[in-house]
Amino acid sequence: MRIETFEMERMQSTWENIVDYDMSESGVRPLTLRELRGMGFDLDALLDEPLGYSQSNGTIPLRERIAAIYPGATIDHIEVTNGTSEANYLLALGQLRAGDAVAMQVPNYMQMWGVARSLGADVKTFRLRTEAGWEPDWEQFDRAVTPRTRLVYLSNPNNPTGSVLSAAAMRRIVDRCEQTGSWILSDEVYLGAEVTGTRTKSFWGMSDRVIVTSGLSKAYGMPGVRIGWLVGPVSVVADCWSQHDYITIGPNNLSDRIARVAVDAGNRESCYARTREILRRNLPIVREWVESFGGRLTWTEPIAGAIGLMKYAADSPSLAIAERVRLNQSTLIVPGVHVGIEGHLRIWLGGREEFLREGLRRIGTELRALFN
Repeated sequence: MRIETFEMERMQSTWENIVDYDMSESGVRPLTLRELRGMGFDLDALLDEPLGYSQSNGTIPLRERIAAIYPGATIDHIEVTNGTSEANYLLALGQLRAGDAVAMQVPNYMQMWGVARSLGADVKTFRLRTEAGWEPDWEQFDRAVTPRTRLVYLSNPNNPTGSVLSAAAMRRIVDRCEQTGSWILSDEVYLGAEVTGTRTKSFWGMSDRVIVTSGLSKAYGMPGVRIGWLVGPVSVVADCWSQHDYITIGPNNLSDRIARVAVDAGNRESCYARTREILRRNLPIVREWVESFGGRLTWTEPIAGAIGLMKYAADSPSLAIAERVRLNQSTLIVPGVHVGIEGHLRIWLGGREEFLREGLRRIGTELRALFN
């Protein structure tokens, strides 16, 4: 089946390097190699590294370091990928067949929506409720997750709301999936990007039906390294490796070396602390900006992550507003329709202060004109 256009990614790849202000980003401003060298990365030694193939499923030293993050995991539970998105894609290719049912949390990063449908799966959604602090609508969840459901996809912390599921909600999701025999795919790429520092609990270890994906792009602040990973049962990971052989073969050799330094326990916490500090500095700026609209723009502040999902009080479709901001202000934002929720805009929180303030000013100019 032909795969549909991934509207958000296509919009970003078309415009993000053309506009003056890209406020559609989703992580904090990236680390530099200089900062990474301060964590012990031997840049000089890398100059002598042969530019050959890396191990296709990730080198043993890197998988050992990643496995140490997940209690009970071994290197055979780990597949290293080109970003978290490839980990999600490999899992879908390995596990989904035409006629399977997939349940998907919305709003969300809509990659799985398109991939699952391209494989012939029937995708049902269950929404996170704004009026309930972004907890799931349990009636919708129970209708979406049935004995026919092969896979349940969610992001926790959530993209784009920045919300984190409660322990009770996680337990309810796991219990339901064990009853139905469904796999849980928990995309945890924002774990570690918590504003307060209270670490999000992983789904890993809650059930043998759990598969986790993550990577360096969000909480670590290294999206350009393009290293992600999948953690799951050995047989599932082996299936993903087989798919990997047909697609990109393996991750970049130099990126594997960088990732070994990044995921080391001490450096990992340093990356998380850097992300947290950026968000702590920026959140009051965005809060003040939202409040300046006198209730015409509202949000639930994110617990984790460098994006804010804003609800606006106007009838205009979110895509039309995003286009207006891009054309009039040379500023890119994500319309809510691209993350599965209309009447909202997704706005970046993770840039330098002067960049953030000017980007918000430009967005605000168009919103105020819309509201008046």
